[in-house]
Amino acid sequence: MRYGFVLPYGDARQAAELAVIAEQSGWDGFFVWEPVWGVDAWVALTAAAMRTERIRLGTMLTPLPRRRPWELAGQVSTLDNLSGGRVILSVGLGAVHEGWRAFERDEGRRVRAGKLDEGLDILAGLWSGQPFSYQGEHYQVSETDFFVPAPPVQRPRVPVWVVGAWPRPQSMRRSARWDGWLPNYIPKSDVEHTEGGRPPVPEFAKAVEWLRRERGGSLDGYDVVMEGFTPADDQQAAADEVRPWAEAGATWWLEANWGLAKDEVYAASVARLEAGPPQL
Repeated sequence: MRYGFVLPYGDARQAAELAVIAEQSGWDGFFVWEPVWGVDAWVALTAAAMRTERIRLGTMLTPLPRRRPWELAGQVSTLDNLSGGRVILSVGLGAVHEGWRAFERDEGRRVRAGKLDEGLDILAGLWSGQPFSYQGEHYQVSETDFFVPAPPVQRPRVPVWVVGAWPRPQSMRRSARWDGWLPNYIPKSDVEHTEGGRPPVPEFAKAVEWLRRERGGSLDGYDVVMEGFTPADDQQAAADEVRPWAEAGATWWLEANWGLAKDEVYAASVARLEAGPPQL
């Protein structure tokens, strides 16, 4: 089991300071959220990369359907080179909220799903190098030799974690094709609820087994991610929270407390990071 920490709110300087504490305290990854309008996630991760040497760095998460895939490919590749190959990219449809609708209309779940699939194809294609072209419903890319950037350090690509809605087969197959599963639980009976939530442990375990079968019987080299939060002052309680997910097949635990007030985030983050990750 590896452990990451998600910064729910903070500027680039705070991200850099907290990433240093995370690395010194034994955490394996440091993640920031990517807003529609707000602190730039890739600038914050760049600041963190300049202050750290080992810890993995990524977003939690990037709403790929609202991004130009070629711009994101350049950002990720640039940071992967700067950090010496430490980037993880997490993507999903994006949860449409008031901070999104204030600037952009929602094109609908079907369109966002199509853009997500095409965007993933373009990321992988551009990272593999030129010549690359693509003709899709939403995006078209032509071959180019105009100031082509260096490919990512990580080969064959930067690891890509993708949200999959369990037990929706089409969504789960998308996650299975890439490098990791970010769980979302939308029961078949819940026809009205489209955003979902964290699955119960038994459903999580079923999904892990489904992924194993879908990937030919093995999850070697594939990440299964669970997110939650644990107390800084009680290692036993922290371990008790994480253990069922590890036993069900999780390979990463992401510490994320989205309920903190903005003025509480930095101090609470320092306290939780300095306590170290849960010990199973």
